[in-house]
Amino acid sequence: MDYSNALGIEYRVVKDAEYEGQPVRIVSGSRTYDAEIEELWDAVTNADRIPRWFAPITGELKLGGRYQLEGNAGGKITRCDAPTALDITWEYYGNVSWVTVRLESFSDGTRLTLEHLMGKDEASEEHWKKYGPGATGVGWELGFLGLGLYLMSGEPVVESESNIWMGSSAGKAFIEKCAKEWGEAHICAGEDRDIAEAMAAETAAFYCGEQHQH
Repeated sequence: MDYSNALGIEYRVVKDAEYEGQPVRIVSGSRTYDAEIEELWDAVTNADRIPRWFAPITGELKLGGRYQLEGNAGGKITRCDAPTALDITWEYYGNVSWVTVRLESFSDGTRLTLEHLMGKDEASEEHWKKYGPGATGVGWELGFLGLGLYLMSGEPVVESESNIWMGSSAGKAFIEKCAKEWGEAHICAGEDRDIAEAMAAETAAFYCGEQHQH
């Protein structure tokens, strides 16, 4: 797999909003893929194809069904309007957040926009104060990257190869770049630059497997 032109998310937004009557933080990313909308929809919703770029998945992948990603989150599918809209709950270690995926067709391909909505409970706030939006954002960057590599080559992204790349200088540089860009998106949302940059540094250190030196 060729990681030389690694690309995750193209556009990043951090904002506050309300969801089902409660305040939430939204980490949103979008990217345009060189694929027809039906092809992209199938790649992100087909149980046989999701493991080729993201993670093994089990469950009933239809409206009202439940899914479980191996070693990651599980949840319920609350909206499934092919080929444009998918909403799921994101349940991980007892914490529930929400993910929405929207696909929109353009002349140069299909834009995928993902929003991750997180509540402001005590545990979530503690995590946010340390890492900011980058912890969530960089995780999705890696998903967007895997999807792009898979669509471009048609070959599954091999976990062992991706882990080796992530541990390389090029992989760490990619992670650090993504973390910094999420820091910039956080600043655009109104966060103090010093605070946002410190959070981004913590995020990069976490994903690179390094203890951040204060």
